[in-house]
Amino acid sequence: MNNKKLNYFGFQMDNLSMDETIDLINFSINNNNNIHHVVLNVAKLVNSRKNKLLSDSIKSADLINIDGSGIIYGMKLLGLEPKEKVAGIDLMYNLLFEAQKNNYSIYFLGATDRVLKLMLFNFNNEFPNLNIVGFNNGYWLPDEEVNIVNDISSKHPNILFIGISSPKKEIFIKEHKDNLRANFIMGVGGSFDIYAGKTKRAPNLMKKYGMEWIYRIYQEPKRMWKRYLVTNTIYILLIVKKYFLGMNE
Repeated sequence: MNNKKLNYFGFQMDNLSMDETIDLINFSINNNNNIHHVVLNVAKLVNSRKNKLLSDSIKSADLINIDGSGIIYGMKLLGLEPKEKVAGIDLMYNLLFEAQKNNYSIYFLGATDRVLKLMLFNFNNEFPNLNIVGFNNGYWLPDEEVNIVNDISSKHPNILFIGISSPKKEIFIKEHKDNLRANFIMGVGGSFDIYAGKTKRAPNLMKKYGMEWIYRIYQEPKRMWKRYLVTNTIYILLIVKKYFLGMNE
């Protein structure tokens, strides 16, 4: 597998297609390895610049996929050659197929109890033979964290999906990766909400042209408009500086 790393604003990105990523994950699970996976999108890149814990967590990951059309366009503008976007939510869905086919054990961590219940109900209909060994919501007190880590560790899942927002998700993984005993650890952000039916993905045409962020603002205007306005503006300025001034990262 040709996995040439792309250095993008200090992050060593894995330049893999979706199929290549899945092959690598299958290899890791079948060889009882432990991989921490993360996707890098515009919001995470921008936020990492003022949050060292988030930045260190991303850089410590074993596999960093390119997520988001903004990253793809930025890379191409700066002369890099990314293969394709590997969106976290799509990778998660593909891994559910792989898990059912290969009887991988799965643990879900994140969201509220209600969202978890709805998501697992939907998965049970679509993937009736999925081997789910455990789940827990993403809202716990500090003194409960050790019990959650111990529960995951005792189940020794092949795949651990963590549906918690950044940077809490990345920090949790960085602190506990070695104790979770999962072959593949993947932060999936708000994917649990989507698979539960709480929120919807953008139409295919909007996804094709990298306009998912507009659809997210449409669905949650109060929460999302400021986030995207700020992060997208900062990101554009970073691209401009690097393109015209050769800013080193």
